[in-house]
Amino acid sequence: MLSLRALNRATLDRQLLLDRSAATPHEVVAHLVGMQAQEPFSPYFGLWSRVRDFDPRMLGDLLVDRKVVRAPLHRATIHLVTADDHGVLEPVLRPMVERRFRSSPFKVAAPYLDRIAPLVREWVAEQPRTKAELTRLLGAEFPDVDAESLAVAACQLLSMIQVPPRAVWGASGRASWTTAEHWLGVPRGDKADHAGLVLRYLAAFGPATVADVRAWSGLGGLKDVVEGLDLRRLVDEDGRELVDLPDAVLPDADVPAPVRFLPEFDNVLLGHDDRRRIISDEDYRRGVVVGGRRTVLVDGFVHGTWRTTRTGLDVEIFRPLTRAQRVDVETEGAALLAFAGVAGEVVIT
Repeated sequence: MLSLRALNRATLDRQLLLDRSAATPHEVVAHLVGMQAQEPFSPYFGLWSRVRDFDPRMLGDLLVDRKVVRAPLHRATIHLVTADDHGVLEPVLRPMVERRFRSSPFKVAAPYLDRIAPLVREWVAEQPRTKAELTRLLGAEFPDVDAESLAVAACQLLSMIQVPPRAVWGASGRASWTTAEHWLGVPRGDKADHAGLVLRYLAAFGPATVADVRAWSGLGGLKDVVEGLDLRRLVDEDGRELVDLPDAVLPDADVPAPVRFLPEFDNVLLGHDDRRRIISDEDYRRGVVVGGRRTVLVDGFVHGTWRTTRTGLDVEIFRPLTRAQRVDVETEGAALLAFAGVAGEVVIT
């Protein structure tokens, strides 16, 4: 049986949060099967907590060089993935994105998709376009339809990506879109490898239940996929069956977990249906996750939130710290300020 603490340590290990990795940022993004990126700069802080000697220019260069891209993927939200992985993940996740769109307030656009697709592809091949620009262009072509709905449909359903300088450290840019095919120079993929996705998920998030995989990806119908794989079967404290890779390492529950500062919507907070392995029910009800607050891990679990200010780093702690834990939070917080280029002090309340 896996205790909650053992499950926590296994997850932190897979997420590279027990010890910073010597892998490159590109390799880490691939290992994590993408990083939540609806907040443009959150992956920089997520990588800083996972990669040794991480320099934000490393990720900025990957975006500019088209080695990584930002696109609507898992759960139809913006994720940062490697260019190669976009062609692997998009075909698997496409039906989910389409299903969510067709049940959304923008479903009014569905009957027009075949008509708008060639127009939008032509416009964004000329130059990347913002949703506002697409709304204006589509409104001129379809004056009797809600043009904003058409623009949202195009960005969600035509395998589109957001292009730099959006989300490049030290730069600024509007959310401008073009097709992945145009940006990456490869045709849209059609091979959907559900089994491969499950195996990669377990490598980065396991051990896990089928419901966990579903919550992370937004996909249904995964039970049969999981049952068809050669996986290790485990049981947690509640008697639920967990699956895992046969040769995956399970760290001891007593392995020390260092303080880590995580960005809003970090992968480890959104990667499971049952999030108690990383955040207690009590702390989840504070709105930390759904509210997109930046979190601090102490002894492996969410212990508070943080934000940078003009005077430094403010850390709100949910329960008392030991003297040693307080020193660790202050030390890691000072390192975070240095990374972010913010002068000031760490204030813990």
